[in-house]
Amino acid sequence: MLGAKATTFKNAFRSREGFKIFIETHDTALDKHGHPGTKQPWSNEDLDPTPPEKRTWRWWNFVTFYLGLSIGNWTLGSTTVGIGLNWWESLLVIFASQLISSVAVFFNSRCASVSHIGHPVVARSVFDISVYSGASFMSNILRCIFGHGYTDIPNHIPDSVGITTQGMLAFLLFWLVHFPFCAFRPYQLRGFFWFKSIIVLPAVWGLFIFCMANTKGNVGSVYASKITGSKGWFIMYAINSGMGNTATLITNQPDIARWPRTESGAQWSQLVTQPLSVTLSASLGILVTAAIKNTWGLDLWNPWDLLGAILDRYWSASTRFAVFLSAFVWMVSVLGTNIAANMIPFGSDSSMLFPRYITIPRGQYIVESLAFAICPWKILSSASVFATFLSGYGLFMASVVAIIICDYYLLTRGNVFIGYLYDGTRSNKHHYYHRGWNIQGVIAYLCGIALPFPGFVGTLGATVSTRATDLGRLGWLLSFTVSFVVYYVLCKVWPTKNQKLIKEMGLRWEKQKGDAVVAADGTRIVEEGNIFRVLGETSDGTELGQEAYVVDKRY
Repeated sequence: MLGAKATTFKNAFRSREGFKIFIETHDTALDKHGHPGTKQPWSNEDLDPTPPEKRTWRWWNFVTFYLGLSIGNWTLGSTTVGIGLNWWESLLVIFASQLISSVAVFFNSRCASVSHIGHPVVARSVFDISVYSGASFMSNILRCIFGHGYTDIPNHIPDSVGITTQGMLAFLLFWLVHFPFCAFRPYQLRGFFWFKSIIVLPAVWGLFIFCMANTKGNVGSVYASKITGSKGWFIMYAINSGMGNTATLITNQPDIARWPRTESGAQWSQLVTQPLSVTLSASLGILVTAAIKNTWGLDLWNPWDLLGAILDRYWSASTRFAVFLSAFVWMVSVLGTNIAANMIPFGSDSSMLFPRYITIPRGQYIVESLAFAICPWKILSSASVFATFLSGYGLFMASVVAIIICDYYLLTRGNVFIGYLYDGTRSNKHHYYHRGWNIQGVIAYLCGIALPFPGFVGTLGATVSTRATDLGRLGWLLSFTVSFVVYYVLCKVWPTKNQKLIKEMGLRWEKQKGDAVVAADGTRIVEEGNIFRVLGETSDGTELGQEAYVVDKRY
């Protein structure tokens, strides 16, 4: 297998035809039978439903996955304090935002868990930052190893850029760490996420215990509120920021939820894990930030700044080794978050855009290559800028999640015609909609983002009214609610063709689920490893016969 891949890679640089063979993905069974009469590809290995042998995630894999992602949210609590909330308001806001996020994830997981399809294909049924954080921990590691050999590197980058030569070196090294992981798909990363959850717990608690012992628990009055005026709207703004922290995971949850062995494995496991672990991690961050500020006089809301301050205060071989271990674990935590929240979603979504050429691993390589373009060091320059980024990011995703959940649970009763999700022709009676556009969904989406959008623009510096600012603070929740209600009402008055067909067929809840996929031409397809078993019949019931063929799956 590896020899064949190596030969294909070598041939790619010897001829144009060899390059074409290397870069193009193979047709899958759904491409062969999914859109009769056209040659445009609509699928590849990563867009096809997940076969049984790749559904390797059990419920505890999802627990470790979300535990590893959530327990490192030290900064989230410090951010809410940094923008004016007191300690108990911060904890309530964080718990509320993460509970709402978990409920949204719960409902958005169902379609993928039952149909075993990722977010891009789920979306077809309805529609047709973190690298710099890891680089900061890499900077701690380099300082522990090389000492002044690293810190004395002269800076040749202008101050206006927002990063030093040292920081850019750390950013480059952490960026390079990502590339080996780009080659893997989610079902191959169970072990990594388990490892991450195991090592991050002692690192977080160790840092907390050290700070509490060193400061003798001098948290004082912790933090008092700095907010003047209407506190209710400001709390809603903070909840919205917390929602933005998980906006990507909520939207792209199907990319993770498609891999479980059971239909509910991806749902209940995270409903408890995420809110509690995020709130706990943020609580530790708030207490440590308060204690360090009261004792050392430093307001450190980033754990990498805290580790740097520890080195400044206790420079010794043992301290350098301890900080090295802590920074390494935190860096692994950020790496896992990048993979889950950035690389996997982009890899999945880009494979939908160009299924002939892009798979999940190739998409992950692409997004990592673009990491420098967003200048993440600018985003993390202050707590207020970071909160603005988070709240705005979730605004545009909430409407998408609302429409998908509304359509699946209330309008189509969980019935997804998978085979028709790979047919972009007008003959597609279920998911072609109006020339490929679900007009009802587009209208609902625009309505959802219209109300909070002016307020979001105001946070970026534009002058807007107080009412617009207040609506902007409702962000994710307002977008979700408006899109959900508008889409439901629209479809009740003006149902889509697919919704009409489901009603005419009298389909009950999730009646279409199962491992056998019926393609658009009537062919029944069942995947067994890399062997496709195909059984088709004509419209009058005459059996066409069986077809078995092997597909060479490449990255």
